[in-house]
Amino acid sequence: MSQKSVAVFCGSREGDFPIYTSHAIQLGKILARKQMTIIYGGGKRGLMGALSVTAMKHGGTVIGVIPDFLLQKGHTNTDITELRIVSDMHERKKLMYELCNMAIVLPGGLGTMDELFEMITWNSLKIHDKKIVLLNSGNYYQPLINLLDEMQSSMFLHENWRERITVVDSPEKIFQAAPVVAASVK
Repeated sequence: MSQKSVAVFCGSREGDFPIYTSHAIQLGKILARKQMTIIYGGGKRGLMGALSVTAMKHGGTVIGVIPDFLLQKGHTNTDITELRIVSDMHERKKLMYELCNMAIVLPGGLGTMDELFEMITWNSLKIHDKKIVLLNSGNYYQPLINLLDEMQSSMFLHENWRERITVVDSPEKIFQAAPVVAASVK
Protein backbone atom coordinates (compact mmCIF):
# COMPACT_ATOMS: atom_id res chain seq x y z
CA MET A 1 0.00 0.00 0.00
CA SER A 2 1.08 3.52 -0.70
CA GLN A 3 2.93 5.32 2.05
CA LYS A 4 0.39 8.09 1.57
CA SER A 5 -2.98 6.55 2.23
CA VAL A 6 -5.81 8.20 4.09
CA ALA A 7 -9.01 6.59 5.36
CA VAL A 8 -11.87 9.03 5.00
CA PHE A 9 -14.97 8.30 7.04
CA CYS A 10 -18.08 10.26 6.08
CA GLY A 11 -21.79 10.08 5.48
CA SER A 12 -23.65 8.25 2.76
CA ARG A 13 -26.01 11.22 2.82
CA GLU A 14 -25.26 14.88 2.16
CA GLY A 15 -26.74 16.31 5.32
CA ASP A 16 -28.66 19.54 5.53
CA PHE A 17 -25.91 22.14 5.03
CA PRO A 18 -24.07 22.69 1.72
CA ILE A 19 -20.75 23.12 3.56
CA TYR A 20 -20.64 19.37 4.23
CA THR A 21 -20.64 18.51 0.51
CA SER A 22 -18.39 21.46 -0.28
CA HIS A 23 -15.78 20.21 2.19
CA ALA A 24 -16.01 16.64 0.83
CA ILE A 25 -15.37 17.99 -2.69
CA GLN A 26 -12.49 20.19 -1.51
CA LEU A 27 -10.93 17.26 0.35
CA GLY A 28 -11.19 15.05 -2.73
CA LYS A 29 -9.30 17.66 -4.75
CA ILE A 30 -6.64 18.17 -2.07
CA LEU A 31 -5.96 14.46 -1.61
CA ALA A 32 -5.78 13.89 -5.38
CA ARG A 33 -3.37 16.81 -5.75
CA LYS A 34 -1.20 15.46 -2.92
CA GLN A 35 -1.26 12.02 -4.59
CA MET A 36 -2.68 10.43 -1.48
CA THR A 37 -4.64 7.22 -1.87
CA ILE A 38 -8.14 7.56 -0.45
CA ILE A 39 -9.52 4.56 1.42
CA TYR A 40 -13.24 5.02 1.96
CA GLY A 41 -16.51 3.13 2.39
CA GLY A 42 -17.13 2.53 -1.32
CA GLY A 43 -20.43 4.39 -1.54
CA LYS A 44 -21.64 6.46 -4.46
CA ARG A 45 -24.08 8.68 -2.58
CA GLY A 46 -23.80 11.57 -0.16
CA LEU A 47 -20.45 12.80 1.07
CA MET A 48 -18.82 9.49 0.09
CA GLY A 49 -19.90 10.01 -3.50
CA ALA A 50 -18.84 13.67 -3.57
CA LEU A 51 -15.39 12.77 -2.21
CA SER A 52 -14.73 9.80 -4.49
CA VAL A 53 -16.10 11.29 -7.71
CA THR A 54 -14.12 14.50 -7.19
CA ALA A 55 -10.88 12.68 -6.39
CA MET A 56 -11.23 10.50 -9.50
CA LYS A 57 -11.97 13.56 -11.70
CA HIS A 58 -8.73 15.11 -10.45
CA GLY A 59 -6.55 12.06 -11.10
CA GLY A 60 -6.68 10.62 -7.60
CA THR A 61 -6.46 7.04 -6.44
CA VAL A 62 -9.54 5.79 -4.62
CA ILE A 63 -10.04 2.41 -2.97
CA GLY A 64 -13.52 1.56 -1.79
CA VAL A 65 -14.18 -1.04 0.89
CA ILE A 66 -17.78 -2.22 0.98
CA PRO A 67 -19.61 -5.09 2.65
CA ASP A 68 -21.35 -7.50 0.28
CA PHE A 69 -24.82 -6.67 1.61
CA LEU A 70 -24.37 -2.99 0.65
CA LEU A 71 -23.01 -4.00 -2.74
CA GLN A 72 -26.22 -5.97 -3.31
CA LYS A 73 -28.28 -2.84 -2.57
CA GLY A 74 -26.57 -0.88 -5.35
CA HIS A 75 -24.91 1.63 -3.05
CA THR A 76 -21.48 1.19 -4.64
CA ASN A 77 -19.33 3.52 -6.68
CA THR A 78 -17.74 1.27 -9.31
CA ASP A 79 -15.99 4.17 -11.09
CA ILE A 80 -13.04 4.17 -8.70
CA THR A 81 -9.52 2.77 -8.83
CA GLU A 82 -10.26 -0.37 -6.85
CA LEU A 83 -13.21 -1.88 -5.02
CA ARG A 84 -12.69 -4.39 -2.23
CA ILE A 85 -15.70 -6.41 -1.16
CA VAL A 86 -15.76 -7.70 2.42
CA SER A 87 -18.19 -9.87 4.35
CA ASP A 88 -19.37 -7.38 6.99
CA MET A 89 -18.92 -3.98 8.63
CA HIS A 90 -16.32 -5.27 11.09
CA GLU A 91 -14.12 -6.53 8.27
CA ARG A 92 -14.63 -3.23 6.45
CA LYS A 93 -13.34 -1.17 9.39
CA LYS A 94 -10.42 -3.51 9.97
CA LEU A 95 -9.33 -3.40 6.32
CA MET A 96 -9.71 0.37 6.11
CA TYR A 97 -7.57 0.70 9.23
CA GLU A 98 -4.92 -1.66 7.82
CA LEU A 99 -4.75 0.20 4.49
CA CYS A 100 -4.40 3.73 5.88
CA ASN A 101 -1.67 5.83 7.45
CA MET A 102 -4.14 8.29 8.97
CA ALA A 103 -7.88 8.94 9.15
CA ILE A 104 -9.97 11.99 8.34
CA VAL A 105 -13.54 12.10 9.63
CA LEU A 106 -16.15 14.28 7.93
CA PRO A 107 -19.76 14.71 9.03
CA GLY A 108 -21.86 11.57 8.94
CA GLY A 109 -24.35 9.44 10.78
CA LEU A 110 -24.18 6.38 13.00
CA GLY A 111 -21.82 4.47 10.72
CA THR A 112 -19.37 7.36 10.69
CA MET A 113 -19.58 7.63 14.48
CA ASP A 114 -18.92 3.89 14.79
CA GLU A 115 -15.85 4.19 12.56
CA LEU A 116 -14.60 7.27 14.41
CA PHE A 117 -14.98 5.74 17.85
CA GLU A 118 -13.37 2.47 16.86
CA MET A 119 -10.34 4.37 15.50
CA ILE A 120 -10.18 6.52 18.66
CA THR A 121 -10.48 3.46 20.90
CA TRP A 122 -7.77 1.54 19.03
CA ASN A 123 -5.62 4.64 19.18
CA SER A 124 -6.06 5.17 22.92
CA LEU A 125 -5.39 1.46 23.58
CA LYS A 126 -2.16 1.80 21.57
CA ILE A 127 -3.32 -0.75 18.99
CA HIS A 128 -2.22 1.88 16.47
CA ASP A 129 -0.81 5.39 16.52
CA LYS A 130 -2.42 6.65 13.33
CA LYS A 131 -3.36 10.31 13.37
CA ILE A 132 -7.06 11.09 13.42
CA VAL A 133 -8.35 14.38 12.03
CA LEU A 134 -11.88 15.54 12.76
CA LEU A 135 -13.14 17.92 10.07
CA ASN A 136 -15.58 20.08 12.01
CA SER A 137 -17.46 21.38 8.95
CA GLY A 138 -19.88 24.11 10.00
CA ASN A 139 -19.33 23.15 13.66
CA TYR A 140 -21.02 19.79 13.04
CA TYR A 141 -18.85 18.08 15.64
CA GLN A 142 -19.09 20.77 18.33
CA PRO A 143 -21.46 18.69 20.52
CA LEU A 144 -19.04 15.75 20.26
CA ILE A 145 -16.07 17.99 21.08
CA ASN A 146 -17.98 19.25 24.13
CA LEU A 147 -18.71 15.65 25.16
CA LEU A 148 -15.04 14.64 24.78
CA ASP A 149 -14.05 17.65 26.89
CA GLU A 150 -16.59 16.60 29.52
CA MET A 151 -15.27 13.03 29.48
CA GLN A 152 -11.77 14.48 29.96
CA SER A 153 -12.71 16.79 32.82
CA SER A 154 -14.73 14.01 34.49
CA MET A 155 -11.62 11.79 34.46
CA PHE A 156 -13.06 9.09 32.19
CA LEU A 157 -10.21 9.36 29.68
CA HIS A 158 -6.71 8.07 30.34
CA GLU A 159 -5.08 10.92 28.43
CA ASN A 160 -5.92 14.21 26.78
CA TRP A 161 -8.02 13.32 23.75
CA ARG A 162 -6.62 16.32 21.85
CA GLU A 163 -3.22 14.60 21.76
CA ARG A 164 -4.75 11.90 19.56
CA ILE A 165 -7.29 13.85 17.53
CA THR A 166 -6.69 17.03 15.56
CA VAL A 167 -9.77 19.20 15.02
CA VAL A 168 -9.89 21.55 12.01
CA ASP A 169 -12.68 23.58 10.45
CA SER A 170 -11.71 23.34 6.77
CA PRO A 171 -10.03 20.82 4.46
CA GLU A 172 -7.21 23.27 3.73
CA LYS A 173 -6.21 23.25 7.39
CA ILE A 174 -5.81 19.47 7.67
CA PHE A 175 -2.18 19.40 6.67
CA GLN A 176 -1.39 22.76 8.30
CA ALA A 177 -2.93 21.79 11.64
CA ALA A 178 0.07 20.12 13.19
CA PRO A 179 3.39 18.76 11.99
CA VAL A 180 2.36 15.31 13.24
CA VAL A 181 -0.48 15.17 10.69
CA ALA A 182 1.83 15.87 7.77
CA ALA A 183 4.48 13.54 9.18
CA SER A 184 2.02 10.68 9.54
CA VAL A 185 1.62 10.36 5.79
CA LYS A 186 5.25 10.63 4.66
